[in-house]
Amino acid sequence: MEFNKFRIRSYEGQFDRAQVENLERKCEVGPSESVFLFTDTMGDPICRIRNSPMYMMLVAELENELVGVIQGSIKLVTIQHHPPKDLAKVGYVLGLRVSPHHRRKGIGSNLVRRLEEWFISNDVDYAYMATEKENNASVNLFMKKFGYTKFRTPSILVNPVNHHSLQISSNIEISRLKIEEAESLYKRFMGSTEFFPNDIGNILRNKLSLGTWMAYFKGDVGSNGSQVPNSWAMLSVWNSGEIFKLRLGKAPFCCLLYTKSWCLIDKIFPCLKLPTLPDFFNPFGFYFMYGLYHEGPLSGKLVRGLCQFVHNMAVESNDDEKCKIIVTEVGGRDQLNQHIPHWKLLSCPEDLWCIKALKNEGLSSSINTFHELIKTTPPTRALFVDPREV
Repeated sequence: MEFNKFRIRSYEGQFDRAQVENLERKCEVGPSESVFLFTDTMGDPICRIRNSPMYMMLVAELENELVGVIQGSIKLVTIQHHPPKDLAKVGYVLGLRVSPHHRRKGIGSNLVRRLEEWFISNDVDYAYMATEKENNASVNLFMKKFGYTKFRTPSILVNPVNHHSLQISSNIEISRLKIEEAESLYKRFMGSTEFFPNDIGNILRNKLSLGTWMAYFKGDVGSNGSQVPNSWAMLSVWNSGEIFKLRLGKAPFCCLLYTKSWCLIDKIFPCLKLPTLPDFFNPFGFYFMYGLYHEGPLSGKLVRGLCQFVHNMAVESNDDEKCKIIVTEVGGRDQLNQHIPHWKLLSCPEDLWCIKALKNEGLSSSINTFHELIKTTPPTRALFVDPREV
């Protein structure tokens, strides 16, 4: 069979939905060979990008069979020293899938190439993508064939939601912020953060954003007219489970044994309030914590208090298919890691982000900006992870 008989076109929901969902099932993914997650898009394969300012989904068709898909989104973000005004237009590549029976035929390469052409036609400065560092096929395709460069290695931290609420320290006060207050604080304290979205207000006002909360110690009113406490932390919560579900496909026997045993003990002795693990083998939703920020010598304790608060939110709203895990993504060497509860089996210590410059206008400032982005030394500023791209 010749390799050039497939065609690439825009996704058409009315005709392609069932085939895209079937392809997704064939390409289950996860952090290791022993654990993978199946994504249930609940009849909307484009759900992961639908809330972005601009988005596109392409499909590859071979003899009336859909054999590949790719998704992309475009937004305006903060990138320090990028002309003009420290803002750049970036395109995010995600959801590349090629049917296992049709790989090594150039389908993936052509999908990436066509998506990059769409980025360029919309004046995008940089394209970037994320993948597991052990995914050799993806790494080779983007880095060796398309010239993407290692950019960041943030950590994806996953924590299960058990049946019992957690006890938050009695000297911690947690207040919900109004959207206008949250937007003002984010712009003030994270506005210069790398990849901070220019439309943060739209994110906070989205129906999937459950709110923003600030934690501080009781009696700490701040000093020097800063209008914030001496030690404080804040985060927002995105209800990803409203747009797609997850299901654990397989796991080590020890994990299964631990889960079943602990559930049995909890049923026999409910008064012990053991940290039981939820049923991951049926579809479930999750909360994504984003915009984590903290200041002050004791702010790590406040971050943990906020995470416990979000866990209790999930417990109170739970049913069979609602939130069963809480996810966040922070810089790989961020000190926040040690204060955010997470389960190592499902967490990913290094999520590989790669980036590529799509413009080369000969401006030395633009070239220097890209070189700064791909430095191997850890960045001094935090990385803002957009919940719309989870």
